[in-house]
Amino acid sequence: MADPKTSMRTAMGRVRNLGSAKSGTSDFWWQRVTSVALLVLTLPMIVIVQACVGRNQAGVVQILGAAPVAITVLTFALASAWHMKIGLQVVIEDYVHHEQIKLLLIMLNLFFSVGVALVSAYAVLRISSTL
Repeated sequence: MADPKTSMRTAMGRVRNLGSAKSGTSDFWWQRVTSVALLVLTLPMIVIVQACVGRNQAGVVQILGAAPVAITVLTFALASAWHMKIGLQVVIEDYVHHEQIKLLLIMLNLFFSVGVALVSAYAVLRISSTL
């Protein structure tokens, strides 16, 4: 641990153990975690989508009704929504300089990302449970 006398951090910063942006390190790591998850899930998603191409609704429901397929699609959708939320929040924080507009955009980003995640989860669960 750095010597408090030579540290450039404030006393409150040392107590809270947070950096200047309060949660930047956490967002940085979660963005990396979700990107690795998306990299791992991309190939299975390509296989699933290719298996669904050209089939009728009953065939797609049968494919998506399998538990491993439903879990893969659901995990991909949730990781994508989370990754999107973190990435867009960074863009907003970096390039929007008016504080009230920035707060509004961050809130809208959160609501949109949660909405995408909920709609995706509902769709996958609804399709996978119709068998």
